[in-house]
Amino acid sequence: MMKKKRQSGRGKRKASGEVWKLRLYVTGNTSRSMTAIRNLKRLCNEHLRGRYKVEVVDLLKHPQMAAGDQIIAVPTLVRRLPPLLKRIIGDLSNTQQVLVLLELCPEKVSS
Repeated sequence: MMKKKRQSGRGKRKASGEVWKLRLYVTGNTSRSMTAIRNLKRLCNEHLRGRYKVEVVDLLKHPQMAAGDQIIAVPTLVRRLPPLLKRIIGDLSNTQQVLVLLELCPEKVSS
């Protein structure tokens, strides 16, 4: 009996049914924080529909949480699951870049 080869590479995660655990670090109700929250909700609804859990951590209320994920700037998105841990700093407005960094779509090939 032949074993199926496991596919690897970027952009393959979208098809799987695994649950994504994301944590977004923000500081209060600043415009960058609110933009990051909106952009994350949109990305998750479009690309991870029903397969994600998001935790928003306000570092003004819970500053001690920054140490655990080694947060040095905000807003920062941390992909906790699936492995490997990933961090994206910024308001997540560059959709294509965020999708590539999260491995939700393949990198664009420059021509």
